[in-house]
Amino acid sequence: MSVALSINMPDPHFKVGVLTFHRCINYGSYWQARCLVDGLRGLGYEAELLEHVSDRVNRAEWRCALQPLLPQRTPQSDYPLYDRKTRRFFEAVADLPTSAPFPLDDPSRLAADYDVVVIGSDEVWNLNHPWYGGHPLFYGEGLRAGRLVAYAASFGSQTQGLEPYWAERLGNFAQISIRDRNSQQIVARATHRMPELVLDPCLLFPPDVTAEGLGRPYLAVYGHSFPDWFAEAVRSFAWERGLELISIGYRNDWADRQWLTAGPLEFASFMAGAEAVATNFFHGCVFALMNNKPFACAPSDYRFNKVRDLTAMVGASAHLTSSETPPSRFGRLLGEPLDSAIGRSIAALRRHSRRYLERVLQ
Repeated sequence: MSVALSINMPDPHFKVGVLTFHRCINYGSYWQARCLVDGLRGLGYEAELLEHVSDRVNRAEWRCALQPLLPQRTPQSDYPLYDRKTRRFFEAVADLPTSAPFPLDDPSRLAADYDVVVIGSDEVWNLNHPWYGGHPLFYGEGLRAGRLVAYAASFGSQTQGLEPYWAERLGNFAQISIRDRNSQQIVARATHRMPELVLDPCLLFPPDVTAEGLGRPYLAVYGHSFPDWFAEAVRSFAWERGLELISIGYRNDWADRQWLTAGPLEFASFMAGAEAVATNFFHGCVFALMNNKPFACAPSDYRFNKVRDLTAMVGASAHLTSSETPPSRFGRLLGEPLDSAIGRSIAALRRHSRRYLERVLQ
C-alpha cells in the first residue's frame, strides 16, 4: 500500500516584500539583499525588494562611492575607476527582482500590497546612519503589509537606546530577529521582548559562485583605512607565503595590486578564490566564513559591534586582532584552516535561522 506524504508548501500567491538598503554601493549591502530575496524565492515565496527611491539618498550614495576613503581624498586618477565600479553596481541591482519604484518619503505610493514585509538585513534601524538614519519607513511606517517582521536587522554602530516614538514602532512587528547582540539588547529594552539572533542572509543562503583564478595565489584585502600594525603584519605574512596582496573595491597602497572596478558578482568570485582574507569590514568576515577561508579582522570603531558579535556568535572571536596581537599570530589566523567548530556553529545557526523564517512567513 502506498502512502501519500503531505508537504506544507508556501502559497505561491503569498506576496513577500523585502525592505533593506539594496541600492548602496557596497558589496555587503548588495549581497545581503540578493541572498535574502533569492533565498525566500527558493523556499517558494513570491518575494521582491521594495524599490524605494530618493534623489537626496542617491546623491549622498554616489558622492560616497567616488570618495569612499574620506577624510582621505580620492586621487583624481581613481575617480574613473570608482565610477566604473559604481556602474557595475547599477547593472547588478537592475537584475534584482523589485517592486515598482516609489518615493522613500511617501510609501503610500507603493503600488502593491504584501502579505508580509520583511525588514532587514543591514543597518536598517541605525538612527545615526548618514542618509537613511531616522527614516520611519525602515521601522515599518506607512507600509501596506498584512504583517511586519524583521530578519537580521541591525542598529550598526548605534548603542543608545530608543526613544518612545521608535520603540512604539518596533512594537508593531509581529516577529523580530536581529544579527548582533548589541541590536538584541536595544530591541529587548525597547519592546520588553527578546528578539531571536539569526545569521546574516549571506550565511543563511550562500550564493552559488565560481571562484575565479587571478594568476598566482592571492590574499584578499577588503576594507580601507587599516591601521599600520595590521598592514605590516599582513604584508609580512603574504611575503613569507608567496601570496599576492590584492585590494578589492578600495585603494590600499600597501597591497600589491588594486582592483577598484570590481562589481558585486566579481567580488563574490574573488573572495571565493582567495587563500585568505584580511579585512576590517563585517561582510569581509561574512564572506571569509561563508567560503571557509582563514581570515584576520582589524575592526574599526564604526564596525566594532557588528564584527565582535558576528565572530562571537559563530565561535570565531580569535580572528579579531588589535595592536596588541603578536605578528606571529597572523601566521595561524591567515595560514591555518578555520576551526571545524566554527562550521558546526554556522550549520546550527543556519537551521535555526531558516526555521525562524519559515515560522514567521506562515
